[in-house]
Amino acid sequence: MSYKLEKKSSSEEAAQLKPASSWEEEQQEKINEVRGLLGSLTEEMPSFLTDATIRRFLRARNWSTEQATKGLKETVKWRREYRPDAISWEDVAEMENEARRTHVADYLDKNGRSVLVANVPMKSKVSGKEQIKHLVYLLEYFATNSADEQDGFVVWLTDFRGWSISSTPLSTTRESMHIIQNHYPGVIAVAIPFDPPRIFESFWKIAKNFVQPYMKEKVKFVYPNKPESLQIMADIFDLDTLESSFGGRSTSTAFDIDKYAERMRRADKMRGASSKDINGYT
Repeated sequence: MSYKLEKKSSSEEAAQLKPASSWEEEQQEKINEVRGLLGSLTEEMPSFLTDATIRRFLRARNWSTEQATKGLKETVKWRREYRPDAISWEDVAEMENEARRTHVADYLDKNGRSVLVANVPMKSKVSGKEQIKHLVYLLEYFATNSADEQDGFVVWLTDFRGWSISSTPLSTTRESMHIIQNHYPGVIAVAIPFDPPRIFESFWKIAKNFVQPYMKEKVKFVYPNKPESLQIMADIFDLDTLESSFGGRSTSTAFDIDKYAERMRRADKMRGASSKDINGYT
């Protein structure tokens, strides 16, 4: 569980040998090719099938237009049925408790990326199905609010202190990874499990079988008793804004649920999410 630099795909390595303008043109050609393969679907979901979205699917599939198109078609089908764009703050069960477990931080990392903070050991008060819905709600929030970003615009910081096998059911982990990798590829830039107990290693050996190679390279384990490990946090975060519980210097520890709810409702309004539009969520 050591810190590894993220590897580049063979296509990206080859792209480094080309002039920037040439690679950008090639990317656009691939995006246009995928648009052609998608046909009328681009008219059905224009707000989802943007160039940025198609680019993220291409990058996750090593720039294969065939594989990216297949993934996008599967995601369009899933979006028709699940309707992630319609989930609003009011639709997330047990909002306050779930938000304290997993929420969007009110600060960014050094690269201006959003930060998702998760407190895994904190017991959920809802079913696995509702936990997944909350995750999808957050992923949709990031994807919508970062529509112009090309790839990797969220740092997922998870507090594993006090974790036990009951904290994260394997079935929920498997479904979560499926959704993140298949329907929101390119959203997560880095995933940081912070101070996982030794028993987590056995769980990870099983769980990582659900993780695609490109995602495995994004996982950076951090142990507070290892200075070289803590350097990862200093490289990614401004320690003055990072919580002291994660090795930062911020003294602010209170989570204001009212301010957070207001922020999420504003985001819902901007993307047109409304609980009255949802079918089959309850």
